[in-house]
Amino acid sequence: MRTIKIQATEPQAEFLALDKQYKAFVAGYGSGKSYWMCALALFDAMHSPDAMVMIYEPTFKLVKKILIPTMAKVANALGITYSYHKTEYIVTPNIPGCGRIGYATMDDPETIIGDEVYCAHIDELDTLPTDKAELAWTKIIGRARQWPRGLSKDHMKPSKKTGRLEPVNKVCVYTTPEGYKFVYQKFAKEKSEMTGLIQASTYSNPYLADDYIDKLLDQYDEKLLKAYLEGKFENLTSGTVYSNYNRKLHRSSEKIKPGEVLYIGCDFNVMHQAATCYVRRNGGQEWHAVSELTNMYDTPEMVRIIKEKWEGHRVVIYPDASGKARKTVNASLSDIALLQQAGFEVRARDTNPRVKDRVTAMNVALSKGKIFINDDACPTVANCLEQQAYDKNGEPDKTSGVDHQNDATTYPIAFEMPIRKPVAHIDFNYAI
Repeated sequence: MRTIKIQATEPQAEFLALDKQYKAFVAGYGSGKSYWMCALALFDAMHSPDAMVMIYEPTFKLVKKILIPTMAKVANALGITYSYHKTEYIVTPNIPGCGRIGYATMDDPETIIGDEVYCAHIDELDTLPTDKAELAWTKIIGRARQWPRGLSKDHMKPSKKTGRLEPVNKVCVYTTPEGYKFVYQKFAKEKSEMTGLIQASTYSNPYLADDYIDKLLDQYDEKLLKAYLEGKFENLTSGTVYSNYNRKLHRSSEKIKPGEVLYIGCDFNVMHQAATCYVRRNGGQEWHAVSELTNMYDTPEMVRIIKEKWEGHRVVIYPDASGKARKTVNASLSDIALLQQAGFEVRARDTNPRVKDRVTAMNVALSKGKIFINDDACPTVANCLEQQAYDKNGEPDKTSGVDHQNDATTYPIAFEMPIRKPVAHIDFNYAI
């Protein structure tokens, strides 16, 4: 039998010792959730040569970006080599008597079917909408019923019905708290004798880089820090979407000066095109919304109005990135191509940031005193920031008609002041 020694942080050790079939590790950024998940999946696979252990990510992008490289780091730190089947997404550790580890996604919970698995590990479950998270959970625990040969008594329990020893088919969740969503409901509110919860703050990991926590403090506002730094459940979808906007606190009297650069966010919608025009002050540190365009018919009309209204100004425009493929007018050119053809400097990434990240970027910028609104010149911008609420799924409501201007208002901020979660470089030999 191979013995692998590993040193964990205090919350990680508590999670490992927690004697529950279903348990959740809810923690702030940099607390070692992904490392711990991969390590425990490897340990589970070592219980039997037949063991099939599954790790689930919200999307395939995260499988490639997070799971695959993290598993490689963990295995290397533990001195374990393995083969990886790229087509089947199966890891087979090169350890005698060890089972396998499979990778899968939860973006379409209905597809979580197939063979039985011994144990399952679920990453960032609360990033899914609550209904999808609940369905994914139900499907996953339904699969976790494999009875691998050769399990030791340490990994079995007496059946309440038959009294015989049966496998403990564990299902573990590792997530950052995203409000009072599925993980809160399942593991904190509706907790049972089968469930357990360990919460950990970023501070619990003493081996992070010295400036990691400082970067978090700079990136997020007070409410988000309770979740992403302290690992606490916090209502992130209460009240209005742009809850940090205060009309009086963020009021501006700035106006456009002759010949200065204009920074314009625009949203593409037939008959409801929207644009918000900013100027920059205080050495470029402050962004002031000083003009708005509303309910334009299509992109050619918006181009015409901008060129006529602000002739002689250099225009930097931040469009909806999906406009590379979309057309709001029956023409061969995409919306973004029309903006470029008009001579505007277009700043757009290949894809839009997540709505959540765009909202967070705007709220953080408001809380840090970087955004101001001339509500006399931009009454629609101010009203929309005040009025947009969350829908029943915790997403910004798009049925009240205030989303178009808000999208236009926030595209420049998300591009220039993006939320970038700092990367934690952790020495696995000391903390995971």
